Amino acid sequence: MLENNDLNAAGKRILEAAQQLLQEKDHILIALEGRCASGKTTLASYLKETLSCELIHMDDFFLRPEQRTKERLATPGGNVDYERFIKEVMEPLQSHIDFSYRPYDCHTGSLKEPVRIAENPVTIIEGAYSCHPQLWEYYDLHVFLDVEKPIQRERILARNGSRGMENFILKWIPLEEAYFETYNIKEKCEMCL
Repeated sequence: MLENNDLNAAGKRILEAAQQLLQEKDHILIALEGRCASGKTTLASYLKETLSCELIHMDDFFLRPEQRTKERLATPGGNVDYERFIKEVMEPLQSHIDFSYRPYDCHTGSLKEPVRIAENPVTIIEGAYSCHPQLWEYYDLHVFLDVEKPIQRERILARNGSRGMENFILKWIPLEEAYFETYNIKEKCEMCL
């Protein structure tokens, strides 16, 4: 979670960039990418309120159990269902229409009730894998949130407990790091916070 001063500073930079982009375009799409526990969700919630924009979480598009093949999971960034994300989110966003999608619930292993997204000048896509190469070209602004390893571990422990932390250390962090490194995500983003 970002501290209040960091949250305000990061939010201000993104707000300024969004305002500048809105002078050139009627609709903009912002990706908030970054390491786990870097504050993506906190910053996205702050921006949603400040910008009165729509917010979509990449966590809603992790692979369902039947999609988790060895080959798919061996591909950097392959544990997100970007095909469904393009069809259910990116294509409707490009058409500037209201739409809905069904979030995937990792705890139940099923799709939940549809979430409605209203047409809005600003939409934020938040979460790991939001800057996947399959999605990159859709965005007007790519933002990467970083976090130092000791702070990351502290936040994961507070949020997920010791058992959850072990899962992050052994599984999720290595998958994210392979994805970031393979596609040079941090280096390609226009803004790093």
